[in-house]
Amino acid sequence: MSAVPAGPAVSSAPGEQLTLADMPRRLLACTPSRLAAFDCPRRYRMAYLDRPTPQRGLPWAHNTLGAVVHLALSRWWLVPRERRTPAEGGLLVERNWQANGFRDDEQSARWRDVARRWVEQYLAERADPDAEPIGVERTVGATSGRLALSGRVDRIDERGAEVVVVDYKTGRHLLTDDDARGSQALALYVIATRRTLRRPCRRVELHHLPTGRVSAFEHTDESLARHLARAEATADDIVAATDTFASGAHPDDVFPPAPSVNCSWCDFRKHCPEGRSASVDLDPWAGLAQLDAG
Repeated sequence: MSAVPAGPAVSSAPGEQLTLADMPRRLLACTPSRLAAFDCPRRYRMAYLDRPTPQRGLPWAHNTLGAVVHLALSRWWLVPRERRTPAEGGLLVERNWQANGFRDDEQSARWRDVARRWVEQYLAERADPDAEPIGVERTVGATSGRLALSGRVDRIDERGAEVVVVDYKTGRHLLTDDDARGSQALALYVIATRRTLRRPCRRVELHHLPTGRVSAFEHTDESLARHLARAEATADDIVAATDTFASGAHPDDVFPPAPSVNCSWCDFRKHCPEGRSASVDLDPWAGLAQLDAG
């Protein structure tokens, strides 16, 4: 487990023996995605603790699509201002396209065209080429009493005196403002952005490329505190499980599986009998069927 000491070393008077209560608390070094992985402790163990890491399944085509869209939108801001057009965004999709996870070349080409259309439409309707973000794929970080948090934000916009966390989404679900409000990752990005940039930050936005919809929420100190408290509780569970595992406990006792139908999408499904029993086997391109390719 990645952990760093919190605060200065504890000193004691001559002859005084330190107890565990006197020792500084270790902070869990993590990202929002690492915290989220603990929804299935076995998956967390395989992804972050087991060495060598168990072999993952085949790449998912919908993840390839999402990664290329994110890359194109990131690189669009790096081109000279006169080239920041929707068509340039489409060209960036073409140049960076990969076929990982697709059934065949025909399917790959069809979804490349879909991704290009999404990016071009988004840039035409939602992007101001003159409004330079203050961060693109920007790494931000913060510490709390339990966490040494870091993460990479898709985009950070400057809106007046404040900055806004923008997250691109390419999934099948039609997103709402409740999704923006309930996202622990976005809340943690706000906390980390405040700490890194030393700027006021409250607003989070989910930009859904398939529909062009923007879902948003403005956090308060109270809502951020609730998200942070939940994240810290998860971190405590991870630290306790990892320490118990390191002391010789059986891995399934401290990192049990959490089987469900969602195990179909797990990269480690072939290593988990419980997950296979609870779910169906899917082709690497199965996620595309739930996206709008019209």
